[in-house]
Amino acid sequence: MTCIAVLPYYKVQREVTGLAQEINSNERSMILYSDKIVTKYREFHIKDVFDMSFRRMGNEGGFFYLHTSTGVYPYMVKIDPKPFIQSYRKITMPKYS
Repeated sequence: MTCIAVLPYYKVQREVTGLAQEINSNERSMILYSDKIVTKYREFHIKDVFDMSFRRMGNEGGFFYLHTSTGVYPYMVKIDPKPFIQSYRKITMPKYS
């Protein structure tokens, strides 16, 4: 199975140790295949994905939303996910591409 598109996203984790608070940003990748979308801890079958959307926050990045049959999953991104969304739509709606 070949990768069609990749969307880098990141997860911010805050950890309180003693009197200090550490903020860690972990870079991750969302990978689009012809039959599924894979993140670090989840896998969504294409038939279970209804749509994708993006909400810009500030000057840099925003939230990418994956609308699925089990709910809406938000992912923080630093780049515009438009190419990823277009690749998804080419798979699911080829007559409109």
